[in-house]
Order: sequence, then structure tokens, then C-alpha cells
Amino acid sequence: MAFAIGPYCVDKPVILAPMAGVTDLPFRRLCHDQGAGLVVSEMVTSDVRLWNSTKSRHRLIHDAEVSPRSVQIAGGDPQMMAEAAQQNVELGAQIIDINMGCPAKKVCNKAAGSALLKDEALVREILESVVNSVSVPVTLKIRTGWSLDQKNGLAIAKMAEDIGIQALAIHGRTRECKFQGQVEYDTIAEIKHHLNIPIFANGDIKDAQSAKFVKDYTQADGIMIGRAAQGRPWIFREINHYLETNELLAPPSLSEVRQLVINHVNALHQFYGDYLGVRIARKHVGWYLQTLADKTQFRSMFNRIDNTQEQLDKLEEFFVCQ
Repeated sequence: MAFAIGPYCVDKPVILAPMAGVTDLPFRRLCHDQGAGLVVSEMVTSDVRLWNSTKSRHRLIHDAEVSPRSVQIAGGDPQMMAEAAQQNVELGAQIIDINMGCPAKKVCNKAAGSALLKDEALVREILESVVNSVSVPVTLKIRTGWSLDQKNGLAIAKMAEDIGIQALAIHGRTRECKFQGQVEYDTIAEIKHHLNIPIFANGDIKDAQSAKFVKDYTQADGIMIGRAAQGRPWIFREINHYLETNELLAPPSLSEVRQLVINHVNALHQFYGDYLGVRIARKHVGWYLQTLADKTQFRSMFNRIDNTQEQLDKLEEFFVCQ
């Protein structure tokens, strides 16, 4: 099931999708430990003038990353994208991923993300500029097109392969659909049929069974998991096991989940420091609680805690009572 991105062999076909505000370094490490063959960083703006913000500084720490280090950049100016790619490589990135899949308004309003799919000439300029600016592999994430009546995913994909893009992730919706409505995998299957580079299928893959269905249906080389990994990072090992054996893996024990959550929160505290670490831990713990079907008032109480040690103590108490 292995595939290669340039000189890098990825031996597990399940990939962590880049998600802003989610796939920071502690979460990427955790998902890699749980079986993700490739993890991609949070989206980094191509405007290097904005890299002095606290948010960007945390997103630009690549030296402690699991290998291969894949960093996603976003923007609509070819020269700025090339400069961002070059600087990320200098900071330790081993793969540059270009975002043309994000449907968020604040990204699309700046003619970036999936908004670019509307302008194929600009897509070409950006891809050529980035590919020619760095010596590392460049990958791309797109959607099936701009709208239901403008599904140009195949044309973009062929262009990308011709320019030198070395792997392509496709979300099975158009920009217009955002995350609403039914995802479709026919376009992904068509793109896979026509291209020779690795193809990753993305969109509404929630568990091992849906991952196998999508992989078989599209013949994609990899399955990209986004929101389904929030609060459930062990989904990667579950999918790997099912793809290999066609048998469902037993869910992790409560004791194992407890240790994973505690370790994750500890890692967030260490990475971000006390102030930010406590606040970022709240949303991750909220996702874990949803996975655990928590019906108590624990989440609202946890969200009021401002102390790192108290967060850890209350989590220990919570799991003891389960």
C-alpha cells in the first residue's frame, strides 16, 4: 500500500489533512503515532510579512516534525507563494503543499484556497512558480471544481501533473458546496484513472468502513482524514487495520484513551506555554468528550480552568469516574 512523494516513501495510506487551528505539531505527532502515514501542517499564509504573529510562529516550527515534514501554504500571488515555499524549506519543510481546497470565506475572499479554481491561468502561474522555486516535492490539495456546473477538477489535476506536482489530494465537493450536501467520489475516481501521481481521496470519511469503500471505489493511493480525527486520533490505526485485514479493530480501552488525552494535553501545555496551552487544550478535550459521549457538566467546568496542573488533575478525576 506504500506510495512515494519524491524521495519519500509513505508506508501507510492514511493521511492527516491540514486543518487550521487543529493540526498543530502536538496533534500531528499524536496522529503519526496512531498510524497516519503522512501528516500535513496547518495552513501558513504566503504573506511572510505576517509571520511574526504568535499564531504563525507556532505554525512555522518544522525542525521537530515527524518525517517527511509537509507544510501547507496558501495565497493567490505566485511570487509570494514561491517566497513562502522557499522560506519554509529553509525552516525544515521537506514537502510543500499548496492549498486550493479551503472553502473558508476569509481565505476565498483573498483569492486563495478553492477560490483559485475559478481562474485556471492563475492556478498555472502559482503552480509553476512554486514548483520552480524549491528543490523539494510540491503537492496540491483541490476540490472537484468551483461549482456544480463548473467541475474542472480533472483539468486542474492534469495541469498540475504536467507542471510537476508530485501528489494530489481531492475533496469530493466543489467550492460552492463548502462542507454541505452529499460528497461525490466519481470525480476523484476519474482523476485517478487519468493521472500517474499519487491521489488522495478526502471528504466525509468517518470510519474504517467508509475509508475502505472510498479507497476501493476511487482506487486512490491514500485516504485523507480531517474532521473525523478530532477527538479520535486512533482512527488512523483503525483504518490501517481494516484495510489490511478487512476486520474491525477493537476500540481503545478507557485506560488507553485516558493516557492518550493526558499526554496530548501535556504536549499542548509544553508547546504553547501555560496561557495558550490551557486555552487550546479546551477545544481538543471538548472533541474527546464528544467521542466519549460525555453527558456530564464536565466540559463547561473544564473550560473555566486557567491552570495547567488543574486541567490535568481534573482530567484524571474524570477518567476515574467513568
